[in-house]
Amino acid sequence: MKKIVFYTTAIALSLFSFYTKAQTVVQPKIMVIPYTKEGEDIRTVLEEDSNKRIALSKIKEAFDERGVSTIDFVARLKAANTANVMNMDNQSDIKSAIIDMSGADIYVEAEIICQQTTVSGQSKPESRVKINVTAYDIATGTSLANKIGECGPFYTDDIAKLSMKAISSVADDFLRVMQTKFTDISEEGRSIMMIITFDEGSVYNMESEVGTQGLTLQDEIELWVDSSSYNNNYHLQGVSPLNMIFDDIKLPLVDDTGANFTASKYSMSALKFFRSLGVSISRSLKGNTLYITIK
Repeated sequence: MKKIVFYTTAIALSLFSFYTKAQTVVQPKIMVIPYTKEGEDIRTVLEEDSNKRIALSKIKEAFDERGVSTIDFVARLKAANTANVMNMDNQSDIKSAIIDMSGADIYVEAEIICQQTTVSGQSKPESRVKINVTAYDIATGTSLANKIGECGPFYTDDIAKLSMKAISSVADDFLRVMQTKFTDISEEGRSIMMIITFDEGSVYNMESEVGTQGLTLQDEIELWVDSSSYNNNYHLQGVSPLNMIFDDIKLPLVDDTGANFTASKYSMSALKFFRSLGVSISRSLKGNTLYITIK
């Protein structure tokens, strides 16, 4: 009888653990945006191609039907226009601004190819739709999932129907992979790299004594990274007198206010840290890599 009670208790605890874990899964908010080529105006992509507008709305609709929390790109585009974001000269900056002001956790870039060919003897054109969707973590730019869905050719001019079929053929797998990667991020933290180098004329190197604790610069940096990384989780790839490379620093999903904790916010924290040591730096952020140059 004791064995039966023990096994029953173990099963119950196991089920409770599974249920609790399932309940804590964080579902991201996503925004679907059109793919744009270098220098292409994101406004005209949808304004000049009704088929792409239709396909984009069908992608969002397919995600909505699967219980995903989506943000309307067209509405954000209008809001950006009202906020004069569209007066910016650089198209990549416009795209980044729309993404940043969206409130989304993930953006899905959709490359939509709609082809229609008139065929002799057919009342409807030969149509096909190909949709390439890639999910990116907004905070770091890390790719989370990629799928290509296709539908056609069919003798029809119903692009909406073909678009839904194309995205539906890959939506479940795409969202499953995306959610798995996002869940990993929420549990383990976002990953970024940080590469620290020195200006040619810098009076510092990694062995320089800085701050008030009598520690070297490399020691102060590692202590700060340890305290500022998510659950003190980071990896130092290597250090020499003139560089220091962290190939993996985990960042929390959100900050103390509940807002996305982005790589750019971590960059600002780094600036404040070096200033506290009396050390001047320059910095740049490319994707999920933070470059710091000590002056």
